[in-house]
Amino acid sequence: MRAEDLLPDQLNHGDFNGTRVRKGTVGAFLINARLWSDPGTSAQQRRVAEEDLLAALPALRALGLFELMQVRDPALRALCEQD
Repeated sequence: MRAEDLLPDQLNHGDFNGTRVRKGTVGAFLINARLWSDPGTSAQQRRVAEEDLLAALPALRALGLFELMQVRDPALRALCEQD
């Protein structure tokens, strides 16, 4: 399956396991994870990245991301395992 098979260009979101997931959610999660984990990130940027990471978790769980992949960074993994 290709990305456009899952969400064609004209769609910006899809419903997966009862959760609306916006196109770009996984990519934004990866960018925020890198920012959150970077020791050079300011405290304010880290707080914003953390808020965005936590907000994305329901969508990523609905997609089944964490059933297939494990976050290697222990601190980030602990954040992602929060309910």
